[in-house]
This record gives sequence, C-alpha cells and structure tokens, in this order.
Amino acid sequence: MTKWLRSGRRRDICFLLAAAEDGELRGQQLKSRLESHYDDHLDPQSFYGSLSALEDAGFVEKRTEGLYDVYAFTEAGERRVREHYDWVRECLEGDSGPE
Repeated sequence: MTKWLRSGRRRDICFLLAAAEDGELRGQQLKSRLESHYDDHLDPQSFYGSLSALEDAGFVEKRTEGLYDVYAFTEAGERRVREHYDWVRECLEGDSGPE
C-alpha cells in the first residue's frame, strides 16, 4: 500500500469523496463532514495539507468553482480506494487469503 492511504485522515477524505453523490465535494464540505465524524475541530492547515498530499500523489484533483475549491477523485484515486475497500471487506468477512 502506498503512503497516501496510511493516513487515516486521507483514507477518510477518500471515502467521503467516494460517497459523494456526484463524486466531488468542496473543501469546506469535506472538512465539515470529517469534523462531524470525528466530533472534533480540525486544524485547517493540517486538513488542507492532507488534501494537498492526495493531490500531489495524483489521487485527487482540485478545480476552482467561483470562490470554492472542489475536489474529486482521479481514476487512480478511485481504483486505490476500491482496492482498499475490498481488502477491508475481506478482513471483516474473515477471508484474508493465504498466510
């Protein structure tokens, strides 16, 4: 697994993007949803640093829409999240494969 998914926050950002109805969310929407899930305030610099790391790795793309930055998966990002999801599902179902 590459480093981009080792961070729980980056994984959670990716899962929020995967769950988004149209596959994209504004940065503030992502931050608010994570804060709600974590029941804690996130430092903006740290949060946007996580988004930048995903963007730099080529898994998330950013575009500006008016005053807002909108984030969406790239094909590579979606593929990696699906792979991680499959792995988690296998672990939970007790089918972790050969040892």
